[in-house]
Amino acid sequence: MKDDRLKLTILGSGTSTGVPQIGCQCEVCRSGDPHDKRLRQSALVEWCGKRIMIDCGPDFRQQILSTGDSHLDALLITHIHYDHVGGLEELRGYDDLPIFARHDVIKALRERLSYCFAEHPYPGVPHFNLVEINEKDAFDCAGIKVEPIPVLHYRLPILGFKIGPLAYITDCKTIAQEQIERIRRVPLLVLNALRFDEHLSHISLSQALEIIEQIKPDKAILIHMSHGIGLHAVTSKSLPVGVALAYDGMTITVDSDK
Repeated sequence: MKDDRLKLTILGSGTSTGVPQIGCQCEVCRSGDPHDKRLRQSALVEWCGKRIMIDCGPDFRQQILSTGDSHLDALLITHIHYDHVGGLEELRGYDDLPIFARHDVIKALRERLSYCFAEHPYPGVPHFNLVEINEKDAFDCAGIKVEPIPVLHYRLPILGFKIGPLAYITDCKTIAQEQIERIRRVPLLVLNALRFDEHLSHISLSQALEIIEQIKPDKAILIHMSHGIGLHAVTSKSLPVGVALAYDGMTITVDSDK
């Protein structure tokens, strides 16, 4: 019988610096609680027998090995920033893995990793199967329908993704009302919340909670957090019912779209 439940694993719940942040001696960075140890943002979606990775940052090797199963059917990339694509070199063992991304991301990858796209590439370099997507059209990803959710990362257009009962948005600063309406009452919302204080290109905790209140998901998980989010054990107690801070290795299972 077909399993209609989607499983999401948060492989990294941190921002670009990770937590602890190098050189920082704040109470969060010195915490002994494993929930306060955050690798760079990444997630694994398992649904209908497929395994789809969202983003491939510099901690990818450690993250995928931690799952006990390195098989992947596809990779979705939200945007070009290093903490979301810095692990692509580690994909050398995944020949022809479909990598779905916007045109600007694909262009930048071809420039940054030009040696992988040479006419006569150096032996051993990873081979990429880059698939261009746009913000308007749903697409087939390993046999699963994925709908892009366009948001702004300050002035940079990037993509979140809706996969069945899951809406996954990271590095958002602005989300249009039209997109909020599209995912209203989604069973599971994953949304970034960098810290308590305002930030130029990321929403804060209070701003994330305002967006969650508009979307009204059954459950919301906060990701892409810096040490400015406070201690996991303390901040978690202040959150509304149905909202939780992510942590590395966290798994959530949710029924398919209603």
